[in-house]
Amino acid sequence: MAPPEHGDEQRPVPGRPLPDGDEFYTPGAGPLRAAVERRSAVPLVWLHQLPRWLPPLVLGALFIAGLMAPGLVGGLCLLVVAVFFSWLAFLTWPSLDRRQRVPRVIMVVVVLVLTVARFLGF
Repeated sequence: MAPPEHGDEQRPVPGRPLPDGDEFYTPGAGPLRAAVERRSAVPLVWLHQLPRWLPPLVLGALFIAGLMAPGLVGGLCLLVVAVFFSWLAFLTWPSLDRRQRVPRVIMVVVVLVLTVARFLGF
């Protein structure tokens, strides 16, 4: 085996390694799930490479900003949080049992209710 040329060296990928598993996509998924999973692959890998503390910090800041900011700005902040939670819940749904699904649904519904309330001026 020849030594690598200059610039051809394998550089380690920064961040955490990807989790173990044989499948990145849900086997036998319907067309909607397959399309969402395919489109979500790059953002999920990008999120995985971020420091563990950053996504919760950003979501927490958006949630607090959504509760404190008036009207449209607050509603948009909460809407981003609700869409993110919904996206993650959709992606993990097939691997969850009922006990794990219920809190996710409640969380999304509560954030959506807060979002509507903020848009309506409450």
